[in-house]
Amino acid sequence: MDTVRFLMRLRYVINLESFPLFCLYLLMIFLSGYWQKWTKPLNLKPLLVVHNFICCVTSIYTFYGFCRGVYKSGHLYSKEVTEELTFVFWVYYITKIIELLDTVFMVLRHRRRQISFLHVYHHSSMLLLTNTCYLYFPFPCLAFFQSLNSLVHVVLYLYYGLTAMVPNNPPQWRKQLTQMQIIQFLIDFVVAFYGLVYYEFCVYTPLYLITMATLFSNFYYQAYVRKRKQPEDKIKSN
Repeated sequence: MDTVRFLMRLRYVINLESFPLFCLYLLMIFLSGYWQKWTKPLNLKPLLVVHNFICCVTSIYTFYGFCRGVYKSGHLYSKEVTEELTFVFWVYYITKIIELLDTVFMVLRHRRRQISFLHVYHHSSMLLLTNTCYLYFPFPCLAFFQSLNSLVHVVLYLYYGLTAMVPNNPPQWRKQLTQMQIIQFLIDFVVAFYGLVYYEFCVYTPLYLITMATLFSNFYYQAYVRKRKQPEDKIKSN
């Protein structure tokens, strides 16, 4: 029975309107090496500034919309569908399409080293998941998850926008951003697991959150913990 349910949900994913874009996104990344080989990097500073601040502003809107929808629902684990909350889910889904431009800009600027597995997994999976939520599950509980993500993205794209404006003197809170993302996934996991146990919510949500928390924690360790240890190791070896 579980296998049948999994195959049915896989069919839903393949039939999503975002699935062709998902395939094109992965194909673009696969072919990005040829682009870098045959072209010169583009200077996209003005476009980056505009893009990042647009994403920041839209994240403010979706954060407010999701919080309002959850509050008006009266129960976090309600499965009641409202037009107001469904519209916010749609806007949030559109923002995930716009955020794919993050990767496009990396390709155009020859920043393929930034296109890590975490980056691709996060952007591509969110594209499919937000489309699924909008079409089939625009529930308050999932709105709670996406409200936290919107809040993090307000800060994230503000950071990216300021960094694009003053690349030689960027804000010094990148580490704190990663900490916010990890905390977000841990809170989401607790809420999702409670919903699974007591309200029969989908088992795949906690599993997905585990993968995200693991990948971001690994990135945090590699970027901030391991690098900080390396100078000490060198001193000891000398």
